[in-house]
Amino acid sequence: MKKITLGPIPYMSVLPALLVGANIKGKPNYMTAAWATVACMAPPMVCVAINKMRYTAKGIEENKTFSLNVPSVHQVVETDHCGLVSGAHEDKSEVFHSFYGKLKTAPLAEECPVNIECRLFKAVDCGSHLLYIGEVVEIHAETSCMTDGKPDIAKINPIVYAQAAYFDVGEQVDKAFSAGKLYQKE
Repeated sequence: MKKITLGPIPYMSVLPALLVGANIKGKPNYMTAAWATVACMAPPMVCVAINKMRYTAKGIEENKTFSLNVPSVHQVVETDHCGLVSGAHEDKSEVFHSFYGKLKTAPLAEECPVNIECRLFKAVDCGSHLLYIGEVVEIHAETSCMTDGKPDIAKINPIVYAQAAYFDVGEQVDKAFSAGKLYQKE
């Protein structure tokens, strides 16, 4: 296979489209972010990269808490809106109904099937962005999106971000930690 070089760019083929929630001056704010992932298993941690200039960063710094909210494809308009408009210029507190969990300062979007409530563990300056690492304090999930006591990706139908566009997840192709057992050396 022929390959070309693309240079050093922040490329990952697919990313989750999430809503980062933070209280700013006592008011909930949500911004869209796709640069997020699991950071640690024990203790459970997640991380999200946010441009230093973003309004939401102020709320994370102010309260040392934030949320990652997983919207479904049915919320693509509201989710994209939260990425197009800055909370510094427009009040986005009414885009989603907010509720609060254990931390009391990390707004959780009620309409999202899954909400991850986080206490700030560390902020790492990576250049243009701060990488916020959050210790997971609680996961809130709609009962209708559960299978065998776990969030079910097919029922959640999360928004996937790739190539400056939004996608849904699609079909399962095989089982992780199982498919590789069929591998045979040639």
